[in-house]
Amino acid sequence: MKDDYYKYQAQTSAYPLALEISHAKGSYIYDITGKAHLDFVAGVSACSLGHCHPRVVAAIQDQVQKYMHVMVYGEYIQEPAVVYTKLLASLLPVTLETTYLVNSGTEAIEGALKLARRFTGRSQILSARNAYHGNTMGSLSIMGYEERKRAFRPLIPDVDFIQFNSEEDLLKITERTAAVVLETIQGGAGFILPENGYLKKVRERCTAVGAMLILDEIQPGFGRTGKLFAFEHFDCTPDILVIGKGMAGGMPVGAFVASHEMMQTLTENPKLGHITTFGGNPVIAAACLATLQEITESSLIEESLEKEALFRKLLQHPSIKEIRGKGLMLALIMEKPEVANEAILKCAEEGLILFWLLFEPNAIRISPPLTISNQEIRLGCALILEVLDGLKQ
Repeated sequence: MKDDYYKYQAQTSAYPLALEISHAKGSYIYDITGKAHLDFVAGVSACSLGHCHPRVVAAIQDQVQKYMHVMVYGEYIQEPAVVYTKLLASLLPVTLETTYLVNSGTEAIEGALKLARRFTGRSQILSARNAYHGNTMGSLSIMGYEERKRAFRPLIPDVDFIQFNSEEDLLKITERTAAVVLETIQGGAGFILPENGYLKKVRERCTAVGAMLILDEIQPGFGRTGKLFAFEHFDCTPDILVIGKGMAGGMPVGAFVASHEMMQTLTENPKLGHITTFGGNPVIAAACLATLQEITESSLIEESLEKEALFRKLLQHPSIKEIRGKGLMLALIMEKPEVANEAILKCAEEGLILFWLLFEPNAIRISPPLTISNQEIRLGCALILEVLDGLKQ
C-alpha cells in the first residue's frame, strides 16, 4: 500500500507522514498495526466532533438511503441544505442570512471574492501579509506569502496587502477597494489574534469607503474559540463570512454567507454568477446539520475555553516561549524551528498527533476535536513535556 501511495497518489511534500490508517474513533486514529494515535490536530480543525461522531454518521447514513446527488447547485429543493442554511442564519447576525454552499474553504473564498467585486463594481482586493486563504488561483492571489505563490504567477490582478493589526495600513482601504479579506485569527502566520479593537476599526473603515469586509472563519469557526464564530469576540460583523473545515464533522465542505440582497447579484448580469455541481450536496448538508446541532445543543462551545485554560496550565516548559491563539485553536511557539520540528516528529512516534503551521516555523499546532476529554488533554500534554525534556538533553 505504501509503495502504491507514493507512486499513484500525488504528493504535496517530499516527506509526508505516511501513517497508514485503519480506522478512527473519537479522539484517536488507529494505524494498520492497531496502534492508537491521540489526535491533537483533528484533521487541521476539520473534525470538530472527533472521528466518526455517532450523530454525524447516523445523519449521513440516513441521507444516503434517501438520495445523494440529484442536480447541480440551486436547481432543486433538497431538505438537508434548506434546513441547515435556515438554522445557520438563525445563529448569525441578521445581515448574514443567505448561504451559498460549496465544496471547500478555498472555493468559498473564490465565491466571496467574486461576490464582492460583483456587488461593489470595484476590483481592488486587500489582504493581510502572511495570510492564508487556500490554494486555488484567487485564494493564492491573496495569500500574503510570496515564496509560496511566486512559481504560479501571473495571478489575479489588483491585489494589495496590509499588515494585520496595523492601524496605519487602514488608510490603504479606499473607494477603489472592493473588499478587505482577513482571517479573524491569522492561522498560518501563527494564530495571531486581532489587538486593540483592530477588526472593529477595519469594519468602520470599510463602511466609510463602501468596501466589503470578508472574514475568513474557516479555521476558527464553529465553536473552536469559545464562540460559534470568532468574530463574535471582537465586536465586528463582516459583510461576507467564509466558513469551512469544522462545518461537517470531517466531510468536505465550505460556504460563503452574506445578505440576501448581496447574494442575489450572482443570479443576473450574468446569470449563474457562481455555479457548482456538488455544492450543497444533500449528504454533506446532512452532516453539516448534525454537526451544527450537536455543537449548539451541547456545552462544547463553552468547554473550549475551559479546555484552553487546562492546556495553558499544563504546558509549562522552558522550551515553550508562548502559547498563542484562543479556545482550542492554539499554537506553541518554541525557542527555535528545530525544536518545533523535532517535537512534532517525536510525538508522532510516541502516538500523539501534532502538526506544523504554514508560515511560522517555530510553531506547533494544537487544534484537537472540541469533544476531547480533559483526561485526553492531560495524557497528550504529559507526552509533549516528556518529549521536550528529552530534546533538551
